Amino acid sequence: MHIRTDFPYETAHEDIRIAMPDGTRLYARIWRPLTDEPVPALLEYLPCRLTDSTAPRDWQRHPWYAGHGYASVRVDVRGHGNSEGLPGDEYDVTELADGVEVVNWLARQPWCTGRVGMLGISWGGVNSLQIAAVAPEPLKAVVTVCSTDDRYDNDAHYMGGSVLASAMHARAATMLAFVSRPPDPLFVGDEWREMWLKRLEAVGPFIHSWLGHQLRDDYWKRGSVCEDYGAIDAAVLAVGGWHDPSRDTVLRLVERLPPDRVRGLIGPWSHQYPDRGQPPGPAIGFLQETLRWWDHWLKDADTGVMAEPLLRSWISESHPPATSYPELPGRWVGEPAWPSPHIATVPYPLQGEPVIVDSPQHTGVDAGRFVPRGNDADLPPDQRDEDARSACFEFPVTGDPVEILGRPRLTLRLRLDVPYGQAIARICDVAPDGASTLVTRGVLNLSARHGRERANAWPPGTSEDVSFELNGIGHTFPSGHRIRLAVSSAYWPWIWPHTGSAGFTLDPAGSRLELPVRETGGSTAGESTAGDGTADTITFEEPEQSALLGASSPATLDEQRPERLVVRDVAKGEWRLEVDPRHDGTRIYPDGLESTEEALETYTIREDDPHSARARSDWTIRLHRPELAWDVRVETRSEISCDAADFITSNEVVCRDHDEVLFHHTWEKRIPRMAG
Repeated sequence: MHIRTDFPYETAHEDIRIAMPDGTRLYARIWRPLTDEPVPALLEYLPCRLTDSTAPRDWQRHPWYAGHGYASVRVDVRGHGNSEGLPGDEYDVTELADGVEVVNWLARQPWCTGRVGMLGISWGGVNSLQIAAVAPEPLKAVVTVCSTDDRYDNDAHYMGGSVLASAMHARAATMLAFVSRPPDPLFVGDEWREMWLKRLEAVGPFIHSWLGHQLRDDYWKRGSVCEDYGAIDAAVLAVGGWHDPSRDTVLRLVERLPPDRVRGLIGPWSHQYPDRGQPPGPAIGFLQETLRWWDHWLKDADTGVMAEPLLRSWISESHPPATSYPELPGRWVGEPAWPSPHIATVPYPLQGEPVIVDSPQHTGVDAGRFVPRGNDADLPPDQRDEDARSACFEFPVTGDPVEILGRPRLTLRLRLDVPYGQAIARICDVAPDGASTLVTRGVLNLSARHGRERANAWPPGTSEDVSFELNGIGHTFPSGHRIRLAVSSAYWPWIWPHTGSAGFTLDPAGSRLELPVRETGGSTAGESTAGDGTADTITFEEPEQSALLGASSPATLDEQRPERLVVRDVAKGEWRLEVDPRHDGTRIYPDGLESTEEALETYTIREDDPHSARARSDWTIRLHRPELAWDVRVETRSEISCDAADFITSNEVVCRDHDEVLFHHTWEKRIPRMAG
């Protein structure tokens, strides 16, 4: 990593408040180049707190953009951080309207040329796409990273129509803790306590809304740009990682948006900006790459960025299973269009006699983290134990390697004797020594087989063919290895178990796996098949960033608990997965703030009882400013369990100013099971 200090422009930054039409002021930090000439503006807009939570990350990139001639702006969503107002639901209409107003406000400033770009990862990336779909005139280009175009089926809520257990629960629990944090008196003054209390009175668990809409209804369609890609007028650079759950958004955007206004980039990365160096790598000079995008669309400079292939993607070479990789072996390839003319759909018919698939409920304990962030235990370990709990079909690789790029599709002929069930499919790369590396996976809630908008019970005792896609991937299966398809009826804690599910019978006759096989065209390591079919080298500069903020994470004497711990109670037949999400831990900021976050997620299930599933998260956050004698604490508890009829949710928030309890609220709710 190169820390850049010699920029074309000297820079300065200031914190301001941007007034919305209703008078609410959003907290913003603006880095600007010191020049008398107006410059384009770049906006990153999300609820994470710019004065502490994202400050280290922000200082890596916003001063860098300012040093290259842009006004780079970070804004907290209303009701979060030091912004005024009350928090709302995820991506609600007020948040979107505020974002549009900020874009227009930036364009009106005398130091701005009137051209605006938006960037962001995760929530910020989704906001970029959603605001681009509203199409405010000044917004000319966006860079969206690890974001989704489909809030229902490609985020942290549902997958294939099935309830995402760990992802939905963990996200809702985390947001309940985060939204309960107070404004910082260093930035808002003595108003912090009154603002905090008003904010807390408006807080409600997101899980109520998310589980309250188990079908793909209007709640999810709002803000899902896949409903109308044509509404996006800005140019879009869509970026993802093969180890991020939303990477299929990149594939859909490069397919659906006009090719003269979109480019896609998918690397081996997890849920991180590609320059940060978090495993798996290799990292790239992402800031330089985005600068080419901004200069083309916001400064009319000829940077060659639109001469790049429509989609640049990383294809991993075969590798042993591990929960973390500093770098993955592989190479970059380029596609001139999507779907690509270099890729053919190759069917792999399943063979054998009908087999009963009735997986134990703890199948999935080796799934890894749904949203990997570069931690040591994020990725799936060896899949042999999971494979043993599944029905497996194998396809030996003989002769040339099999290189796939895109979304595999699976068609299964199933018979169910009960109304509900779920099919989970994994593709693994099996080495000659038997090691099984997970390549990709997919899920289908069988009641959603005719569409995510409805729940159609399966007529017991009947057979039907169902088809669904697996998540996109770029991977090479070498000669001598085996492509393994593993099919299970359970996948806890990724997928919440269906009520009354008793598995299914899978008939290989009429069942097939279809792989997107790419013609290699004689490419060698480091080379790619470019848009004109010739072998060109796709390269990126080395990562560089601006000077670090200087926040420190002091070591403690406490023994750090494992990131992921699986405990089996043999007598009870119960499995417990304990997850330390490894958020920010303890940080000391240059302005004197001391911040500590502690969290533990626990997922339990009995191997023979789908109604025994339970998810729990406990959070403690402390914010301390010794110089202001400010010491506050947020404690939250979030739980989900179920019976045959309902999801049962319980949430609690306790907030303290020193030892005084300022706020204590508990929510208990039963939510009827539909898709789940």
